[in-house]
Amino acid sequence: MTQADPLGQAMLDYQQGGLRGSCQYRDGADTQNGHIYEHYFRPPEEWSNDLKALLDSLESPVVDVGCGSGHYTEYLQEQGEVVGIDVSPGAIEAARERGIENVRVMDMFELEFPRNRFQSALVNGTQIGLAQSLAGARDFLTDVARITADDGVTVVDNYDPSALDPSEFFGYRPDPRRGVAHRTFHFEYVRDGEREVGRDLHFVLFSPDRLRDVTVGTQWEVAEVQANEGYYKAVLEKR
Repeated sequence: MTQADPLGQAMLDYQQGGLRGSCQYRDGADTQNGHIYEHYFRPPEEWSNDLKALLDSLESPVVDVGCGSGHYTEYLQEQGEVVGIDVSPGAIEAARERGIENVRVMDMFELEFPRNRFQSALVNGTQIGLAQSLAGARDFLTDVARITADDGVTVVDNYDPSALDPSEFFGYRPDPRRGVAHRTFHFEYVRDGEREVGRDLHFVLFSPDRLRDVTVGTQWEVAEVQANEGYYKAVLEKR
């Protein structure tokens, strides 16, 4: 049975000329726009200087984990080798249609690459939160360490629960631990009058201090944090 892929289908439709309905997040009765353009198709001239500088700092070869429609993959391939992966077949097809050949369907928690394959890893879109727990995030970073060089770099991002307003954050779920929370929702795409519903997604949210805790026992240490209004990007370097 083919798994529903509403977000990937929305990306593919947008790449082929435009959405054929509405794509949204849903958490119970609450909904929020999926922002397909803003999250997956915004061109580099609309990116912040900090984001472009961060991407420019990544040495190739790079693996773009959870590459979506490939807008960062496309940018990175201008400066060297990059491989984009995503669990969504629709997203990967959208990336190929925009001219990116080196992309493939792959689960980020089953990285099928040899040891030391990449110099850098980009894990954007709060993908690390899909590990669902701090222990899961540690296991994921351990696997990323395996496929990156001894002096490799990884960029991850997440939301900082200690800097969020729970009443304003979509899909928020509390956690008794300081600097930890959760987020749950699923994607829905009403396309040509038919509704496609994706699987429930569970993200663990953790502060930069908790990220430092996560890296304990791995080869990584937090070298830099760029924070803005409850969201942050972190650069991890090998110890």
